[in-house]
Formats: sequence, structure tokens, C-alpha cells
Amino acid sequence: MDNPNEHENEQAPDVERFDDIELRPGQEPLTAEEKERFLARARARGRSLTSDEMYAIFGPPLEPEEPAPNYADVEPMTDIALDEQRLALLKRNFFPELGDGEIGAQPLIRGLIFDFDETLALRTRPLDDLMREGALAADAYMRSTGMDLPEDFAASIVEARRFAEEKSAEEQEEHLADDAMSFLLQFFGYPASRMDPDVLRRAVDIFYAPEMTAWKLRPGATAVLATLRDAGYRLALMTNYNCDRVFQRTIDYLNLRRYFDLCLSSASVEYRKPDPLFLQIALDRWDFLPYETAVVGNSLLEDIRAGIDLGAQTVFLHGTTSPQVVHENELYAGQIVPDAEIDDLAALPEIVAAWT
Repeated sequence: MDNPNEHENEQAPDVERFDDIELRPGQEPLTAEEKERFLARARARGRSLTSDEMYAIFGPPLEPEEPAPNYADVEPMTDIALDEQRLALLKRNFFPELGDGEIGAQPLIRGLIFDFDETLALRTRPLDDLMREGALAADAYMRSTGMDLPEDFAASIVEARRFAEEKSAEEQEEHLADDAMSFLLQFFGYPASRMDPDVLRRAVDIFYAPEMTAWKLRPGATAVLATLRDAGYRLALMTNYNCDRVFQRTIDYLNLRRYFDLCLSSASVEYRKPDPLFLQIALDRWDFLPYETAVVGNSLLEDIRAGIDLGAQTVFLHGTTSPQVVHENELYAGQIVPDAEIDDLAALPEIVAAWT
């Protein structure tokens, strides 16, 4: 039979008895009398309390108090005395250390970013007709190289383009024309290993060829661009388009490149408006700040929203545009608000000049 005295003498882990008082982390605090008896016992044993014992008796140490801030009295500033001569000088040049010159001699706006389609240029034929014509020509070309294509493959080319454009708008990532044609051919049994890259590229060019010559500039567009360029503004042409080489050829066909420092489509970087990073490319090239730039376009969603998110001034151009853009403009009217609205490009130089 076990000896009960042996169990009475055993010590539980982390427990030490002082005058029959058990000390455990988390136990109820001792009374003042119990603390005195405990300290007397500890001094008699000639040892210091451990940290656990001190926490058990007195609780955790107090957090150090932050010193109270010392607020010195601040003397009120006195108004500077300005005579008429000094005041006139400040009106003429508030920051003389930056050099002489009348205030407002340099415009706040230093650069303009233009959209292309339906902003600077208009289509002379319906887009559906142009795509159908181009698809038939691309279909005939690919068959002439020996490719065995299904019947009415031209209609599939048009549908693939429309689908790619819808996905681009939805995902804000440009789906390239070459990729759309390649995926379409793979769907009909032409894996990439069987495709001739030159044939694929030429087929895309043929598909877009009717559109390249179906543009005309808005009335007065070149005069406005020349006026802005001669006034010292930097100009960029940036648009959403899924084939950059076609876009660049269109710019040359319209003889627009001479007015711009930068002509760029979203296909060249694979992201698009309204992502302001696309427009930021022009600012980085010019080393301009957003507020020194104005964005001009006919789409509230793509052009004006991109400009607002960038931090630029925005000019919305009313007028002829595609049914999709008309629908979006009606949808976002009142939600996306431009800084200025014009019905004619000819009004743009005066608007920009007023932003000084």
C-alpha cells in the first residue's frame, strides 16, 4: 500500500511551498499579510525572487509612461508690409528665383494625348462591310497557299476578331490580331507546328487592308494639330487597336506622323485604355507630370476615364462614333465628367490656352 506521506512531500511541477501557500502563474494575488510572510521566508533562505515568482506575486511590470509633450509657446507671425511696388513685383513674378517673365507666359498644359478613331479620323464605310471584304480576301489567300479550310471560313475570321475585341475590353488586356487568327486556325485543325508564320502574318494584313484606306481625317484636324504643334505643345496619338503594324501604316497613309512625338497602339504593349498606365508612356517620354497633360477623345469610358485616372485634364469630343461607344457614352453620362466638352476640334486650341 502506498505511503500517503510520500505523496504529501512530493512537489507539483513549477510549485514551491512557502508556509503552505502555493504559488503558480495565474493564481489569485496574495494578500498583504501573505506577501510579507513570503518575503520574510525568501530573505531567510538568502535568495532573490525569480521573475516568475515576482510576476505571480506583484503582477507584470508596468508599461513605461510616455513623457508628456512639451509644447512651447509659438509667437504669432506678423503680416509682411507690402508697398505698391513690391506688390506689383509679386503679381508679375511670384517666384523671382525661377527667372524673369510674366506669370502665365508658359501654359500649364504642355502636352496633349489624342485618341485616333472617331476622334481625329472617321471611317468612310461601315466596319461590318470592311471586315467582310477583308475576311474574304484573307480566306482566298490562305487557300491559295494550299491550306484546306472549311467552307465559309471568312465568317469565322470576322467572329474571331469580334470575340477577341470583346475579351480585350473585358479583361483590359489587348488580344492581338495575329494570335486571334492563329487560335482560329488551330481550332480548325492547323496546329502551330503546321503553320507558316509568314502566311499567317500576311493573312492578317490582308484581312485589315480594306480598313487602312477607309479613313478620312475630321474636318480641320490637321490645322488644329499644326496650331498646337506650332504653339509648342507636345502631341501623342494613342489608341486601342489589336494590330500595331496596321495602325502604323494607317497613320502614314493619313500623313499624320509629322505632328506627333509618339504614335502608339495598345497592341504594342498589350494593355489598353482606360488603364492610365497606357497613357503614362507618353508622360514618361516627355518627362511631364499628369496635370501638365490633356487627354482628348470621344469615349467617356476609354478616353476620359483614362485621363481622369491619370490625373490629366480631359476634353470630350462629341460627334459621329460607333454604336458601341454611343451606348457607353449614354451609360456613363453624369458618372464620368470631363473637364471640357467640344463639338468641333477647332475649339480645342482655345480650351487648352485657357488652362494656364
